[in-house]
Amino acid sequence: MAHSDHFRLLYDARGDLYSVMLSAALWERGHHRLEATIHSILEVMEPSVRPEPLAEWEDFKTYWDFQYPACMKVVCGNCKTQTENWLSDPAKPFRLKSAQLGGLVVFHCNTCGATVRKKHFKDHICFEFSIAGSCLK
Repeated sequence: MAHSDHFRLLYDARGDLYSVMLSAALWERGHHRLEATIHSILEVMEPSVRPEPLAEWEDFKTYWDFQYPACMKVVCGNCKTQTENWLSDPAKPFRLKSAQLGGLVVFHCNTCGATVRKKHFKDHICFEFSIAGSCLK
């Protein structure tokens, strides 16, 4: 079999490249080396983790009307991970998932995977957490 029989470029009706086809034999011999490279390229092209919604956070701060200054502290009640400033902490122990104008800010704990809810009330803040598949607080 010639090399070109294992690797085919496929074109659409306009003549634009739209796909590449590898023979089963080529894939079987090389997939263990190709898959990691393909996945890393795909992660750049189409990230599986959506970016943090920092615009939501900025809106939340813009319309801040609570009786205390904005607090950047986040605490996980499950694994006890905490940071004084989730946004500037170089270790990034928490990832912002959402921020609502009503005062609910939700984080993902990068240490244990818990969801941490930071609830802002007019005169205080409280933290709650949950682990996937549980109702623990």
